[in-house]
Amino acid sequence: MFRILSAFRRLNSFQIIVLGFAFVILLGAGILMLPVSSADGSWTPFVNALFTSVTSVCVTGLVVCDTGTYWSSFGHAVILLLIQTGGLGVVTISASFTILSGKKIGLSQRSIMAESVAAPQLSGVVRLTGFIVRVTLGVELIGALLMAPVFCRDFGLFRGLWMSLFHSVSAFCNAGIDLLGVRGAYSSLTSYAYDPLINLVIILLIVIGGIGFLTWDDICEHKWHFHRYRVQSKVILVITGFLIVVPAAFFFFVDFSALPTGTQLLVSFFQSV
Repeated sequence: MFRILSAFRRLNSFQIIVLGFAFVILLGAGILMLPVSSADGSWTPFVNALFTSVTSVCVTGLVVCDTGTYWSSFGHAVILLLIQTGGLGVVTISASFTILSGKKIGLSQRSIMAESVAAPQLSGVVRLTGFIVRVTLGVELIGALLMAPVFCRDFGLFRGLWMSLFHSVSAFCNAGIDLLGVRGAYSSLTSYAYDPLINLVIILLIVIGGIGFLTWDDICEHKWHFHRYRVQSKVILVITGFLIVVPAAFFFFVDFSALPTGTQLLVSFFQSV
């Protein structure tokens, strides 16, 4: 045990972050293998459970089992926690618990935290971590509340609230995982293609989560003074805007030209985002 602890102390920030993600992935895979995680109560093969855990933690969105129908409610909750862990980062979550417990954050912990969120310097990294957690939970809650009327209408109150929360977290973390296979295996959001509320909320959640926390820190601190932003934030905002608008224009005139103008704009921007 002493040798293990000694070896752990010698790890650099990058190694600790990688091991943290590996641990969460393997833990998630182990839980998803259990019969309680599948809808039919059967054991899930390790490869399928591992793939689902990896795609959730790494917020990739590729699945080998239809998420909505294969996994149980417990399995959905596990996947949601894995998505949130991947979106926030293992280090950010562990640091948040340390901050909430009132313990002091040491220099080595600050270094790891800075590495995990790509912070340019150690000073202010604790404040940045708190900002990340507050923004994440706040935006996800608002997104869930905005989508709740539509999902509650279609799935009932409690199921609708759960669907709203799951898809809000999944969209903000850019996970691309959904529970709408109940309307057709792997159907994703196709049944809501013409619903403006679901489309616009999902679009905003993806963009807000996708541009990164350092960019939002710049926006909150400097407001409309774009020239004061970090170079990284300037590049992210300009390139993101370009990569959304230009493909959306292409989709508008080429792929969705047969649709009514309003719907045409909606699906073009959704597809581009």
